[in-house]
Amino acid sequence: AGAVGSLAPDAFRAALPGLNAVAVWNKSAPRRDALVARLRAEGWDAAPAPDLQAAVAAADVITCATLSTAPILKGAWLRPGQHVDLIGAFTPLMREVDDEALIRANVFVDTEAALTEAGEIVQGLASGAWARASIGGTFYDLGVGPRRVRGADDITLFKGVGTAVEDHAAVRAALM
Repeated sequence: AGAVGSLAPDAFRAALPGLNAVAVWNKSAPRRDALVARLRAEGWDAAPAPDLQAAVAAADVITCATLSTAPILKGAWLRPGQHVDLIGAFTPLMREVDDEALIRANVFVDTEAALTEAGEIVQGLASGAWARASIGGTFYDLGVGPRRVRGADDITLFKGVGTAVEDHAAVRAALM
């Protein structure tokens, strides 16, 4: 329910126009409830999610935008067909998901920088539970040719660490 996470519903609705329902979990109930109230005022079918595991089980798209240093989202909770979007935890010492989430998902990263900056990736590689060859691709890879990204029963996971080149590309696209 912070500055970045509170923007996720609108970003996803821009890409998925039929999206209207959102459940909000936050470790701070007052911040969660404030975001739910704001989203409702904007026309969203928004609800508080007091139980993170139950909210994950019910969701098709899960976004994490935290500063967590320990996994809050467990791979065991994921089901076929879900997409996980990790846009917080941007240093090697932070992570939002456990190794099982990486193992079960088709993982994409924004840039190669994620290999050295994203705690999920760095720690997953260091533990030996996951391998670099398991990465499905980067934004660049997805844009340069045909690639199977997902089937209906796949779990996909995107890890973004954010780079200036992405910001530049977004601004150029918005101005065109």
